[in-house]
Amino acid sequence: MATQNKTYNVGGVQMDRPFKIRRLGHFGFNVVNMDSSLDFYRNLLGFKMSDMNNFASSPERAKKFEDMGITDTRGRFFHYGGDHHAFVLFPKKTLDAMRGVDSGDQNINQITWQTGSLAEVVNSVEYFQEHEVHINRSGRDMPGSNWHTYVLDVDGHTNELYYGMEQIGWDGRSKPLDMYYRKFTEKASLPQPSEEDEVEEAVAKGIDLTSGFRDTEDLPRKFDVEGMLLARPFKVTKIGPVDIFVDDVDAAVRFYTEEMGFTLTEDVQYEGKRFAFLRAGTEHHSLSLWPKSMRKEMGFWEGSTCASFGVEVGSYEQLRNAVAFLKENGVEIREVPASLHPGVDYAAYAIDPEGHAIQLYCYMENVGWQGSSRGTIQHTPISEWPETIKPLSDTYADQTYMGPLG
Repeated sequence: MATQNKTYNVGGVQMDRPFKIRRLGHFGFNVVNMDSSLDFYRNLLGFKMSDMNNFASSPERAKKFEDMGITDTRGRFFHYGGDHHAFVLFPKKTLDAMRGVDSGDQNINQITWQTGSLAEVVNSVEYFQEHEVHINRSGRDMPGSNWHTYVLDVDGHTNELYYGMEQIGWDGRSKPLDMYYRKFTEKASLPQPSEEDEVEEAVAKGIDLTSGFRDTEDLPRKFDVEGMLLARPFKVTKIGPVDIFVDDVDAAVRFYTEEMGFTLTEDVQYEGKRFAFLRAGTEHHSLSLWPKSMRKEMGFWEGSTCASFGVEVGSYEQLRNAVAFLKENGVEIREVPASLHPGVDYAAYAIDPEGHAIQLYCYMENVGWQGSSRGTIQHTPISEWPETIKPLSDTYADQTYMGPLG
């Protein structure tokens, strides 16, 4: 890897890399049980489908999948707010067949990090090349319209830097298929026309802007969620953190801090092993690295390198109601040792149909300008969660979900 000290102009600020990760943008799994996974994430957690992508779009590829007995070849994109997608489910067997490999326990589809500009995404390509980081591709995908550069970490996890996610508005419709002509399969040249200009061009071409995909709710809206009638007694308001199993925690920390620019917030020693918690912004952590050697011992599913994927709900009251709702619908709820979710006081882990642990929470500590975390905070077992709790100094102080809830 390149070792020379070099700084880059990022929006007028000289930084160590030509990009700055702002937040976790989206995340996804490659799954075998698509129907049951759809029921879990769409009907129970409440993610709304924004689009589908059919990998059998050509007759030749469709015939190949048919001969292999693969029937579902569609990837699904989901949103909880305005971003076109915050979560994806892709068919694992289809992707393995396309790539000609058995991906084994590498069923994290991607971990996607948002930057502040298109220039950051484009300029990252040369940076990663200089640092000998494996680049999968760079360009612009549809659905979603986000510009991107994909790289692999030292364990083979796909990380995406992106800018410019398509926004879904009040009508719930995604961008029409006829606008996909602005897809790029290689690194973009700079500058590019604005999204507004793209829309004006589509109008001039006679494209129907209202012809995009729109999901509709299947369940009755019967729960009063802090004044709004919803189909579940809670609302997903944020995603993250992502906790992943790695072969060598020290090596993974070096990659994510030195190459990707994360900051180490906290190290935890559990059963004599190092667990590292890293942040991209002010949240205590948006990524944590766990030793893969502990996966079986801790009772996590050995079919995945994902320890857990976080889903934040709007309040502590909603968190309690989410746990009860999921239990009533037959979902297994587990607890994870409190030391392994630092910065989060109340957390429960719902097990999806594949075996992934989904961390349900309502609050994460924010790290201030001085760069130090609060340290140990009070943790209470799920069985003892009180009806109400006292506020912390930064309760309701992080990024606010602007809604509406439904």
